Amino acid sequence: MSEVKEVKAEEKVKKYKKPSKKKVCAFCVDKTEVIDYKDANKLRKYITEKGKIIPRRQTGTCSTHQRELATAIKRARIMALLPFKGE
Repeated sequence: MSEVKEVKAEEKVKKYKKPSKKKVCAFCVDKTEVIDYKDANKLRKYITEKGKIIPRRQTGTCSTHQRELATAIKRARIMALLPFKGE
């Protein structure tokens, strides 16, 4: 009886497990050398509705581009191209 329950539990885990897909840095794929703070439309993809910068593990950017992205977003905020806080 307990063996049957274990088998069913294993089937449920396999059934709902989604295969993970490797995230690739969008800036490395495009071979972007510099992330421009004036390109507000591109930077909006990397901030939440509340205005927070989305972390690397969600966006898939590499560490060097994530650092450049953060500085570009901060510069765009100072120049009033992006909001500090969401609406």
